Amino acid sequence: MGQEQKVLWSGRFSQGAAEETLAFTSSLAVDRRLARYDILGSLAHARMLARQGIIAEEDGESIAAGLKQLYAQAEEGTLPIDPKLEDIHSNIEFLLTSMIKDAGARLHTGRSRNDQVATDLRMWQRDAILETINAIYGLEHALMERASDTVDVIMPGFTHVQHAQPISLAHHLMAHFQRLTRDAERFADCYRRTNISPLGSAALAGTTYNIDRLYTAELLSFDAPCANSLDGVSDRDFVAEHLFAASLCAVHLSSLCEELVYWSSPEFGFAEMDDAYSTGSSIMPQKKNPDVAELTRGRAGASIGDLVNMLCTLKALPLSYNRDLQEDKAALFAAHDRTVSCLRLAAAMVATVRFDSERMLAATRDGFLNATDLADYLVTKGLPFRKAHEVVGAAVRHCIEHGKRLEELTLDELRSFSELIGEDVFAVLPVERCVLRRMSVGGTSPNVIPMQFSQGMSALRRQSEMVQKEKGRLGRAYQQLLE
Repeated sequence: MGQEQKVLWSGRFSQGAAEETLAFTSSLAVDRRLARYDILGSLAHARMLARQGIIAEEDGESIAAGLKQLYAQAEEGTLPIDPKLEDIHSNIEFLLTSMIKDAGARLHTGRSRNDQVATDLRMWQRDAILETINAIYGLEHALMERASDTVDVIMPGFTHVQHAQPISLAHHLMAHFQRLTRDAERFADCYRRTNISPLGSAALAGTTYNIDRLYTAELLSFDAPCANSLDGVSDRDFVAEHLFAASLCAVHLSSLCEELVYWSSPEFGFAEMDDAYSTGSSIMPQKKNPDVAELTRGRAGASIGDLVNMLCTLKALPLSYNRDLQEDKAALFAAHDRTVSCLRLAAAMVATVRFDSERMLAATRDGFLNATDLADYLVTKGLPFRKAHEVVGAAVRHCIEHGKRLEELTLDELRSFSELIGEDVFAVLPVERCVLRRMSVGGTSPNVIPMQFSQGMSALRRQSEMVQKEKGRLGRAYQQLLE
């Protein structure tokens, strides 16, 4: 088969494109992972064409048989790919046509590569989102498991990387859990806007054929066809939204890994990374480096870069389809692969890291973490909070000058700052009491943290149910197409 037979747009041109042009415009290295989705989308389109009488029923049957054969090859990894063809869509069409001749040439009736590619990409993204939510679930579960074991472990809470107030380690870990829950929710929201079918938009204006877009959307388990054909072929909001969700998730992972990095330093000594997720030094035999955490932190920058790249591409595009949109896949695929791998490794790190509870508790003895509790104590005695704040600030300054902690001051010393202070103050100042008394909803007290666990379990159930529901729905739809 000659090259002129293979190029889908060759009729308009008197000569073939330069080799440099073909190489420059090819997307095959990137979009070949769309093969299964392209075949499934084509199966739905062919079934619709035959049902509507646009192509003969026997042609529809031939197309379906050929596509099913190609699907099996794609799943086995044996699909023959011609690198001379510019994309996976061209490859599949020409493989089909070579098998069933003219019947295969009828498949593209009422369809453009514009709506074909957009449909394939949305189908791929649905699966990618479900995989990502599953990976988030794994890290959330690891965090909750560790949190449930560390409710009574007390550590410094920080603001501005300065000692602030004592909290439980469980409370700290569940803060990361909450971030990830929002990440999962963002991906779930993105799924809803992704699950719209562009198929049938054709090049940009729809088609003159009596197609049934509701039927193809149903066959591919989309919620609905897109409302505007122009928007259908040019919309990449769903890609940008996916990249944003991935970027923010990467930021959250970076924050978690940043803490694991400095917590594992000798200066902190709060944590020790498992050997399986650490590396050593080529010259310093004593080193144990948290390289996996550092690389996860570093790769957050690449995810942010993918988002910015996509937004910069989209910002200057007129309606409707422009070839610039070909660049969407490399960024999207890379961001997805990176996000899932980072989430899975982070889950493994969290599950195996060893926390030093004694070192954490010892760290709470410095930094006057109980200062706010002393101010609150004075408020209960009738002193306005701003005045209480000033009194405690003076007491802290006194401690710094004399090398003492607040809990080491005598009653007389404390009363020199306020006569409202009584013997009962010493029940307030221990960090254990500071943690225990924070009973407000969402607080760090061991008595209310179980509420966070309950809410977290509800979030995990919602995520699991959504993923299982959509996987089942997609699986059933695809199986029916392949029967």
